[in-house]
Amino acid sequence: MNKSKLWTKNFLIDAITNVLIYLAYYLLMVTITVYAMDDLHASPSEAGLASGIFIIGTLLARILVGRSIERIGRKKMLYLGLISFLATTLLYFGIVNLELLIIIRFLHGATFGICSTATGTIVAGIIPDERRGEGISYYSMSATLASAVGPFLGMFLNQQGNFSMILILAVILIAISLGIVFFLKVPEVTLTQEQLDETKGFALNNFFETKAVPISIVSIFIGFGFSSILSFINVYSREINLVYAGSFFFIVYASSILISRPFTGRLFDQKGENFIMYPSFVLMAIGLLMIGRAHNGFVLLLSGVLIGFGYGTFVSSAQTIAIKSSPPHRMGMATSTFFSFIDGGVGIGPFILGFLIPVTGYRFLYISMAVVVFACIFLYYCLHGRKVVARKEFSGGSLRTQV
Repeated sequence: MNKSKLWTKNFLIDAITNVLIYLAYYLLMVTITVYAMDDLHASPSEAGLASGIFIIGTLLARILVGRSIERIGRKKMLYLGLISFLATTLLYFGIVNLELLIIIRFLHGATFGICSTATGTIVAGIIPDERRGEGISYYSMSATLASAVGPFLGMFLNQQGNFSMILILAVILIAISLGIVFFLKVPEVTLTQEQLDETKGFALNNFFETKAVPISIVSIFIGFGFSSILSFINVYSREINLVYAGSFFFIVYASSILISRPFTGRLFDQKGENFIMYPSFVLMAIGLLMIGRAHNGFVLLLSGVLIGFGYGTFVSSAQTIAIKSSPPHRMGMATSTFFSFIDGGVGIGPFILGFLIPVTGYRFLYISMAVVVFACIFLYYCLHGRKVVARKEFSGGSLRTQV
């Protein structure tokens, strides 16, 4: 039996657009704490706020976009996001103090939330239903590629040049994405009057897809753990005198995701989510533990491999779970719900952890995050994993369900 075609022109254009958006995001995310501390004389908690407030803006935008993207139109929403993303990137050139940086970071995060929610919703409509796990896994590699190149370029330009060079590159990338989106044909959804009425008002289900909430709750804590890497690995590698190895951390991290994604996506479709999710928690937790115990470059980079397998697999698989659990006409809402929760964890993490670092130090910080991720194994089982087991038992001819 022939498989439905996955690698279409529209799939590739949307993935390339996503690469460029995330490149601009990562260029600034991994350098903003250093910029705030070195150029604006911010404390670790203030620098963490400058980093994390971006994700808070992203979270709020995703909530609003999720309820309106199908009414406005997916491609129109993507254009709106890209234009505003470009405009807020240009605002960085006028920063004169920490307060202004924090405001711009919030606005910049909101525009990123519009872009990334639109591209994620568009691709979910392009991918054939029977290849959704595999398709989203491949699509997520676009953000993964950006997570390797973006931080590496950002840290390189930060060491060899200045912050303005990073901003110029980000502006160029967003401008290119605006150009290629013109050639993207987007499958739009025509809502019935009843479905339009459902999106009106301020009921909770007009902002969140309730069926996507269980897996999204798990993602908050996974995002919280990942935020310790995204915001502080640059500073931490300087403290333990592993700057050279630290500059390659995200290259190694992303490479492991690129290697694992082709088979983890297929295994998700063939074996089910539990077969993939439990190992992802274990690998990410071990990776965080290794960061906290790293005394040489090999251990630090090996931790990047494990976190790539763990965190990278979790994100694509959990996103697939959120979409599969939800009705087709609420695909945009499911996408925004999932990313709003995980962004909330990534966003609030740097601010909270910034207060803990002076007390605990960086090493104990990463060990603590390993414990948090290990605890997510039990949380996932309670919120989703046991339902998968019950469903399999029922489909296998048994009416028994696990409680």
